Formats: sequence, C-alpha cells, structure tokens
Amino acid sequence: MARSKEFEENEVLEKAMKLFWEQGYEKTSMNDLVERMGIHRRSLYDTFTDKHTLFLKAMDRFRERIDTRLVAGVKQSESAREALRFVFSFIINGEEDSPPGCMCVNSAVEMAMRDADVDAKAIKAFTDTERLFAGIVSWGQQSGEFTKKYEATELAEYLHNAVTGIRVMARTSVPKEKLWRIAEFTMHILEPQDG
Repeated sequence: MARSKEFEENEVLEKAMKLFWEQGYEKTSMNDLVERMGIHRRSLYDTFTDKHTLFLKAMDRFRERIDTRLVAGVKQSESAREALRFVFSFIINGEEDSPPGCMCVNSAVEMAMRDADVDAKAIKAFTDTERLFAGIVSWGQQSGEFTKKYEATELAEYLHNAVTGIRVMARTSVPKEKLWRIAEFTMHILEPQDG
C-alpha cells in the first residue's frame, strides 16, 4: 500500500515560493528548502522531482497568487485611475509576510539569460502584466481619464517598464516616498494634455 503524503502540496509550495522569492534560485540550497518547507528531502524529490522543477512551480504559484489579487483589485476599482493607483500601491507596499519586489522580475534578472524555462515564464508574466495595463489604459481613454495621444498598448509597455523599475527598487532601502513619486509622475504622464 502506498504511503500517504504527510503534507499539503500547496502549503509547502507556498513556503518554497517565498524562499526563492526572498533569496533567488542560486542562493537557495536543497537544505534551505527542506528546512523551510518542513518536509523530508525524499518527499521533496518524490513530489517536485528536483530543485529546478520546484523553482518553476514556485514561479507559477507566484504568478497565480499575484495575478488573482491584481485582477480582483482592478475589477473592484470604480475608475481607471483608481485601478492604476491600486496596482502601484500593491507593488510599492507589497503584501504582509512576503518578501519585497517581484519573484518574476528577480528570476528574470538572475536567470533568464541562461535558462530558457525561466525566460519563457518571465516573458509570459511580463506580457500578462502589459495586457492588464492595456485594459486599464483603454478604460481610462474611453472615460476621458487618460490621453488618447498614444495607443493603449504603447502606454501599457511604458507602465510596465516603470513598474519593473519600481519592483527592483522595492528590494533596496530606497524609501517608499520615492517609489510613490515615481508612480505619481508615471500616472501624471497618462493625463490628457491640453492643446
């Protein structure tokens, strides 16, 4: 008879995700993972195959978690400007009991040049973020909140670039006030221009 697992897979994956998010792939050892996840090394291999596979699953877990929260917050917003402010707030303030910054951005910087799987996941995450921004910008253009001088997709790429920089800076000791100044200026650029 097969022995039943003594852990819930999503719970231990969440712990691995936070560790990778905090430390990155290279700095995280198998011993670190076993200790943080609270499972035996054999169970880790039986369930997740190897460190690389676990890392890719952790990236997927991160994306599901963040995307769900971002989309929900945007849908609850009453205006495009409020939706955009929510996204910036989510990124600058982060989540309670989670590392700062973005696991996908961190992973892209650390590994995308030498790991095709990580590169593909990062590019997919970036594309999805730009799609979210394009939806917000289109909404704002239709409501008159945002300029129509540029295509929504162009402004979405610009917003994503600004957000990526903020996500990197959020991992440093840069004060949140500076991140908010960048966010406010970025949102100001979207306002309709007179004349």
